[in-house]
Amino acid sequence: MPNIKSAKKRVRVSAVKAARNKSTNSALKTAIKKANAAIEANDPNKNELVNQAIKKIDQAVAKNILHKNNAARKKSALTRKLNAAK
Repeated sequence: MPNIKSAKKRVRVSAVKAARNKSTNSALKTAIKKANAAIEANDPNKNELVNQAIKKIDQAVAKNILHKNNAARKKSALTRKLNAAK
């Protein structure tokens, strides 16, 4: 445990940020899994689920949780999978 006041604060702040990032990342992964499952099952609302997943990906980029190229790759893969299922 740190002794210096600023170091103690950094521990608290980093714990809060880590929890927030973990929550966003978990929601992102869930949205992608739901979209992929909907595409596989030929669900009638697969377009909506893919759009929600893309929105979550964009939000993760805005919060600096994902790199923009990583996000582009994920969105491209979802879109390709959706178009192939049509």
